[in-house]
Amino acid sequence: MSIKTDDNADLVKESLLYKEFLAEREEILRHKWIESEKAGHDIGFEKALLDWIVKHRSSWRSQRQSEHKVGS
Repeated sequence: MSIKTDDNADLVKESLLYKEFLAEREEILRHKWIESEKAGHDIGFEKALLDWIVKHRSSWRSQRQSEHKVGS
């Protein structure tokens, strides 16, 4: 049994893991913008990613998990 490529793409887009990836990416991009504004220049995605992971990821994930439990 084979599944069409379009069906696979739809499954991925609807998965919770993919949605969490997109939400995390959005937070990293927001952090990049804020820190770039503070620095007066574009700090780049990699620097923003590492900084966000160290400073914010753990609390962001905890908050997301709490929100999912309340919404269930």
